[in-house]
Amino acid sequence: MVHDTARLLGLDGLMVERVELDADGVPLVDVSTGDEQARCCTRCGQRATRVKQWTTTRLRDLPVGGRPVRLRWRKRRWYCLTVRCPRKSFTEQVVQVPARSRLTCRLREAAGTAVADAGRTIVRAARDHGISWPIVAAAFTAHATAVLPDEPDPVEVLGIDEVRRGKARWSYDEPAASWTTTADRWHVGFVDLSGGQGLLAQVEGRTRDARSSRPERAAGRECSRSVRPRARPGWRGRSRGAARTGTRVGRSPARSAPARSTRG
Repeated sequence: MVHDTARLLGLDGLMVERVELDADGVPLVDVSTGDEQARCCTRCGQRATRVKQWTTTRLRDLPVGGRPVRLRWRKRRWYCLTVRCPRKSFTEQVVQVPARSRLTCRLREAAGTAVADAGRTIVRAARDHGISWPIVAAAFTAHATAVLPDEPDPVEVLGIDEVRRGKARWSYDEPAASWTTTADRWHVGFVDLSGGQGLLAQVEGRTRDARSSRPERAAGRECSRSVRPRARPGWRGRSRGAARTGTRVGRSPARSAPARSTRG
């Protein structure tokens, strides 16, 4: 039997047991497992009959009725009685709250959608949803992966631009007795200038190999045979990278090439 409060909460597999207000007036919702499938082993699928222990998980979820809520889920940890099953015990989980998760799936999806469709920054979306920015970044990546194609369409005019991000990081290679770069301070972005695909890729480093690796995938081999390469004078690395893929390279005339230091 599903209670009206469980329908109002809208988390499949969870039943509302009690609702109370904390000292700040925020609703504290106690929920329990209402899905019998949650007591089946996640590895072998055998239905468990022996409880190992009880545990309480505090969950974060979207606001309900315009008010933030706090969820407290008291669930069971079961023994798996299948002899050959490598998982000896497991904790109950439902679709909206996977194992080892403290956030509902719909909260993650809402944060990723806010960045992808609403134009919010990752920091702002994290602040609005009360979660950390790495979680929002991962949610945005998952959202973009689901809606974007595996490979971009062929590009006619490919723009290449460089962006400086922070400081370079180095590590000492003892066998070679030399320092190697572990994080480059320069990133190269590839943009579709003639179409509407926007930013195609951003790679670390500004060497010729870094520039020529992505345009070949972004432009497409069929398009690369028919488009004449073009690059700004003085950018030999970019010109060679474009010539390999047969793409034309565009760059904003207001931007100039970064000056290289002559210090030893």
